[in-house]
Amino acid sequence: MTSYFDAICWNADGLVPVVAQEVGSNDVLTLAWMNRDAFAQTVASGEATYWSRSRGRLWRKGEQSGHIQRVREILLDCDGDAVLLKVEQVGGIACHTGRHSCFFSRLEADQWKVVAPVIKAPADIYGKS
Repeated sequence: MTSYFDAICWNADGLVPVVAQEVGSNDVLTLAWMNRDAFAQTVASGEATYWSRSRGRLWRKGEQSGHIQRVREILLDCDGDAVLLKVEQVGGIACHTGRHSCFFSRLEADQWKVVAPVIKAPADIYGKS
C-alpha cells in the first residue's frame, strides 16, 4: 500500500515548503517547512505543526502564543513539492511580530514598506521585552 507521504517530493533535507492560507479571507499567512513527523502530526491533530529550521525541532504553531492554525484542508501542488494548508487562524495573528500575516512588507520604489499594523505587541504575546 502506498502512503500519502510517497506523493510528496521531500527535499534533500527531508523537508517540504508549506504555505498557510486563511480560510475565508484567502490571505497568505506564512511559509514554513514540514518534515515527515510534522506532516504526520498535522494530519493526526488537525493543527499545523512545522519543522523549525532555526530551532532544529518540531513546533506546533501557537504553542507559545496560543495562535494555533486549525487545518481545514491540505493540498499538494502538481509537482508534489509544495503543500498548501487552508487554515483557521485562531486569534487572527499568524506572525511572531504580532501581525495577521508574515507578509507585511511591500516593495515600493526600491524599498520595503511595512503595510500591515501590529495587532498585538510581541512582548504582550510572548512575555518578552
